[in-house]
Amino acid sequence: MLDKPAPTGRSLYIGGSWRHPLSGRYAATLNPGTNEAICDVAEASAADVDAAVAAARTGFRIWRQVPPLERGRILKAIAAVVRENARELAALDAANCGNPVREMIGDAAIAAAQLDFFGGLVTEMKGDTIPMGPDAINLTVRQPLGVVARILAFNHPFMFCAGKMAAPLAAGNAVIIKPPEQAPLSSLRLAELIGGLLPEGVLSVVPGGREAGAALASHPGIDKVALIGSVQAGRAVMKAASDTIKPVLLELGGKNALIAFADADPERVAAAVVGGMNFTWCGQSCGSTSRAFIHRDIYEAVLARLPEKLSGFVPGIPTDEATTMGAIVSGAQHARILDFIASAKAEGARLICGGRVPDDPRLAGGFYIDPTIFADVTPQMRIAREEIFGPVLSVMPWSDETQMLETVNSVEYGLTCSIWTNDLVKAHRTALAAEAGFVWINEVAKHFLGTPFGGWKQSGIGREECLGELIAFTQEKNIHVSLKLPG
Repeated sequence: MLDKPAPTGRSLYIGGSWRHPLSGRYAATLNPGTNEAICDVAEASAADVDAAVAAARTGFRIWRQVPPLERGRILKAIAAVVRENARELAALDAANCGNPVREMIGDAAIAAAQLDFFGGLVTEMKGDTIPMGPDAINLTVRQPLGVVARILAFNHPFMFCAGKMAAPLAAGNAVIIKPPEQAPLSSLRLAELIGGLLPEGVLSVVPGGREAGAALASHPGIDKVALIGSVQAGRAVMKAASDTIKPVLLELGGKNALIAFADADPERVAAAVVGGMNFTWCGQSCGSTSRAFIHRDIYEAVLARLPEKLSGFVPGIPTDEATTMGAIVSGAQHARILDFIASAKAEGARLICGGRVPDDPRLAGGFYIDPTIFADVTPQMRIAREEIFGPVLSVMPWSDETQMLETVNSVEYGLTCSIWTNDLVKAHRTALAAEAGFVWINEVAKHFLGTPFGGWKQSGIGREECLGELIAFTQEKNIHVSLKLPG
């Protein structure tokens, strides 16, 4: 259970110190498991963003001169701090975002691995030489961009904070983190823990809402902005960034497909259907395979197995280590998900499991929904077209491969896809046809550090968790040297 209610620092971390917001505004941050306030946290304004950018530009001038191997050493030292404090950071996230604490410990491990990974890649920001003949040398070098803003989502607050600062810091940039408005506490605690490892200004943490996010995206002193969030938020960031022609990195929403062919084992498919939905996080994951396309030959066999596969996911208090499924992040999101469930029932989908608020009296104050599966979903239904970001799975039968693929690709999203078959030709053909940036074959839900993760279409721009992410926080410069002798 949570034994540390909040970090000491609840203001703005700028220039290596804690500052009160210039507006004086603080707002309560809640525990979605109980709907009770944890503490008040600062709300950064546009003026506070100005101060953070000024400090970051000063910090950048120092940090860019630090040799790459030394930057890598510092990132690995930060990773060690993360591992040492994993349980505390996990408890903060569980209380503040509603995800189960034992899973949040895993998030801390992933963040530490990302810090180690990018700390080890610092010498891979390599340029090229271009042949010019005997009278010249032509080469390219990669240099940091400057100040990078990273705007984070609420579903993995600490993992995103620690893990997503790694690549821009490794490349020599200063970083300003805007933690999720709903769950800022673990980011603030990280600043307390690691602030002394970095030169002043290299890392800033500015909690706040839309004003802070918009100010970061449009600020002329920000050289790149990266967002993890909804498609709507991505559009807003792109528009704001366009005023200063700054590049963006966007990891946005998904309405991802799991495709099972007739030759797939119904037992394994049923396990994948449930596993891919990320019910542990209440389905609050952009990569969740929330549309399951099951061939008619195995459709009913898969459906029959789903209740048993789902039985291990029971909503519970997020800070209890026995909990296997947490809480929805906010009352507004809770109401939105229930509206989707009501629309599915009204449109004629067949409810297989869930579809209601749990009746456990211990959960009465929080935002909980039982894991929900609908069968016989048609492509026209809302739950088949829109990202719910909740524990609601749509299962659809298919028999015509061409029509199925058209339906899979008919949505505006294109993040992940999972394909289940024992036929190698079908597997590769379908993987090539799926309009998604990250495809599993006979696997689901896993990330692999070093492989590029990102979306097609409106699911995002750019790739993360790989060398390409590091390179994306550099800019290329060409240098031409004439070797001709005077005269």
